[in-house]
Amino acid sequence: MTVRRSAAALAATAAVLCAAAAAAPAAIAAPSPSPSASASTALPSGLYGTADPTYDGVWRQSLAFVSQRAVGVMPAAEAVDWLVGQQCDSGAFAAYRADPSVPCDAKSAIDTNATAAAVQALHEVGKHEELVANGLDWLKSVQNEDGGWGYTAGSPSDANSTSIVIGALARAGERLGDITTHGGKTPYDALLTFAIPCGGEDGGAFAYQPDKAGRLAANGDATAASVLGSLGKGLVVGDTAAAKAPTCKNGNPLRPERAAQNGAHYLAGALAKTGHLDQPPMPGAEDSAPQPDFGNTADAVVALSASGHKDKAAASVNWLAKNSAGWAAQSGPAAYAQLVMAAHSTGADVHDFGGADLVAQLNATGPAPYSISTPKPTATVEEKKDSGDGDGIGGVWWFVGIGLAVGAGAGFLISGRRKNRQL
Repeated sequence: MTVRRSAAALAATAAVLCAAAAAAPAAIAAPSPSPSASASTALPSGLYGTADPTYDGVWRQSLAFVSQRAVGVMPAAEAVDWLVGQQCDSGAFAAYRADPSVPCDAKSAIDTNATAAAVQALHEVGKHEELVANGLDWLKSVQNEDGGWGYTAGSPSDANSTSIVIGALARAGERLGDITTHGGKTPYDALLTFAIPCGGEDGGAFAYQPDKAGRLAANGDATAASVLGSLGKGLVVGDTAAAKAPTCKNGNPLRPERAAQNGAHYLAGALAKTGHLDQPPMPGAEDSAPQPDFGNTADAVVALSASGHKDKAAASVNWLAKNSAGWAAQSGPAAYAQLVMAAHSTGADVHDFGGADLVAQLNATGPAPYSISTPKPTATVEEKKDSGDGDGIGGVWWFVGIGLAVGAGAGFLISGRRKNRQL
C-alpha cells in the first residue's frame, strides 16, 4: 500500500489494456506521475492533479478524500460529484472513465483496487451510502474461492488487492468473518496464505503472490498493505500509543492479528537499516543502486502505527519530512495523501512537516475544499472487534492496553509504487 497500487496490480492493468488496445503504456511501471494531459484534452474541473488520469484518476481522487477527511477537510462538491460519476451501474469503478455518460461494458477496465478506494472515499465524505453499498456488493460478488481478491475480477488473489478490499469492507462496518465463499473461506484465509513464516531473514513479511513454483518472496509494499488488512483497517489510521517491540512468532494456525505483528516486525527491521524502504533499479537503468521508495516508506509508517509500533517508525517519519518534498511535488495528489496519512498516524504535524503544510499542498491539487474543521476520531465495527484472547482481530490491543482510535479515513493497494517491488 507507492502512490500506491501494487506493481502487480499495474501489471494487471497493463494486461487488460494490452488486450483492448494491443499495447500497454510505459507509464504504468514508472514511479513518477503520468505525463500531464495535453492542452487538447482538458481534465475535468473536479479532478485532483494535472497528470494524465488514465491509470490513476479514481485512485488519486480517493486517496485525496480519505486523507483530507482524516484532518478535517471536506472536499468540494464538484470533486465529490466527479468521483460519484465514475461509478459504473454495477457498483464497480475503473481507473478512469473519460466520458462517464458512456455506460460501462465488458470492455471497461474495472478493478477491485479503484473500487475499494472509491468506496472508502465516498463513505468518508458521507451521504453516498447507497453508492457505497453498491460498490461493496460488487466487491463481494467477485470474491475468489480462496476468500481473497485479485486486481481484476477473477484474477488470482494477491495480498495488496485483498487488503484494500478488506479495508473498504471494514471501514463501511462489514464483519469480515461473515464474508465467506461457498467453501467457507474468509478474506483473512486468503491473506494469510501470503505470510512468510518466521525464522529466516524475511520471516514475518508478506509476498504479493507466490511465484510459479509456489515460493513466497518478501515484498515491502505487500507487507505494509497486509498489516493493515490483517488488522481490518482502512487506508487511514489514527495516532496510537506505542506498545512493546514487535516480535515474530509462528502460529498453528496463524491468526490475522499475529500475522500483523509479524509483518510489523519485518517492517521495523527493514526501516531500521536506513530509515526508508528501497525500490529496485528500473530494468536497463545505468544506476543499479537501490533508490529510496517514498511511497512504500509512508505506507510502512502507517502500518507500524496501526499495529501499535509508531515508535519504530519515528526515524522514518523524520526521514520523510526531510526528503519527500520533491517526490510529492512531482508525483501529485496521491503522494501528498500518503504523507498526510503517515504524519497523521504518528501524531506528526501535518501542517508543518519538514516545513511544509501537507494539507495545504494536497488541497491545492484540486478544487478549493468545501470546508475545513477539526476532525473527531471514529472507529468501525470491525476495527473495534475484540476476540478477547490477545491474538485475534482487535484482541491484542486489549492485551497490551491500547485503544486504537482510527481517524476518519479509510486499505493497500494503485499502491503508489506501480510495480511489484521486492526488498
